[in-house]
Amino acid sequence: GVQTCALPIFTITEGVPVTYNDPALTQRMLPTLMRAVGEKNVLLVEPSTVAEDFAFYQQKLPGMYVNIGVTPVGKDPATAAVSHSPNFFMDEAALAVGMRVMANLALNYLHQ
Repeated sequence: GVQTCALPIFTITEGVPVTYNDPALTQRMLPTLMRAVGEKNVLLVEPSTVAEDFAFYQQKLPGMYVNIGVTPVGKDPATAAVSHSPNFFMDEAALAVGMRVMANLALNYLHQ
């Protein structure tokens, strides 16, 4: 006989909101970031058009998106595989850095 199967139905919604760092929150948290990882390791980058689910949270309250560098020492970040690549490889020491950053940001936010 003929086999049938149920196919999932997907709804595609166009227009992901922009991921935008709230300027006041960013300025407030900048000293905390610098204390957590060292001033030379904090880079404010130019805005880009990257889509990110985090933007949906930012529609509800001010947000600040932070990238943690995970490229292994000695590897050129310009040639390293991006995070969604099957060739992605990270320096796992960055996990401790990320935890330190997030813990310090949370404590700073709660105490201000």
